[in-house]
Amino acid sequence: MSAHPFDNAIALSRQAPGRWLGRTSEDYWNMVSPYGGVTAAAMMRAMLDHPERSGTPLSFTLNFLAPIAAGDFAVDTELVRANRNSQHWSIRLSQAGKVLALAIAICAVRRDTWSQVEATRPEVPPAEACPVAPPRKATGFLQRYEFRIVRGMPFAANEDSLSHVWVSDRPPRPLDFASLTALCDSFLPRIFLRRPDFVPIGTVSINIYFHAGEEALARQGAAPLLAVAQAQAFSDGHFDHHGHVWSTDGTLLATTQQLVWYKE
Repeated sequence: MSAHPFDNAIALSRQAPGRWLGRTSEDYWNMVSPYGGVTAAAMMRAMLDHPERSGTPLSFTLNFLAPIAAGDFAVDTELVRANRNSQHWSIRLSQAGKVLALAIAICAVRRDTWSQVEATRPEVPPAEACPVAPPRKATGFLQRYEFRIVRGMPFAANEDSLSHVWVSDRPPRPLDFASLTALCDSFLPRIFLRRPDFVPIGTVSINIYFHAGEEALARQGAAPLLAVAQAQAFSDGHFDHHGHVWSTDGTLLATTQQLVWYKE
């Protein structure tokens, strides 16, 4: 059986301790660079595959410094500090010796403690009751995801930027931390929910908090996730969003914030 396009896109080979080599994928290409989610996932993959990694991802913050060109890249991982329960990692993606993406991450050993979720999952129809939105482009990463829009149509003058969307890998793929990282960048750009006109955009920074462990991801399997997001402000050529990613059984898997540049 051939590998899933996502696994091909984030495949890495170990060159030296802490250094991994990869190559961009046309399957996950965006406007001028790879889809940011697949870049984040490749960097997450490098940390997860490091022999010193223990625990599971708790937080991941990635800043995009410059566009990534098609071709080979290197990912360097460094365990900056570790204690009994957590690890702090630095992850850098570079091409031709220039760092283009820089991440910091925390892995932690999850413990059975008192838990409470204050976020509220919206009431939405099940994914199978919602039509699949046709891909907005014939090539690139939009072909690699299936979107079922419940609220917030793109390129329309919606009254706000709140969206509820069922999203899943195409073809289906069981969820893991690498693919959840990528899916946390699959939200529709908020500016396209407020105005009908296209403008160039680019992610500047993305932050992800993981609220569930491997068991919850395994329960989700390849079923669609509910992605909920809304912007807080559009100003001075940038906008943000705050997002929630829910499993089909109502578990909050991750929350994410993002800052995006746009050109007028």
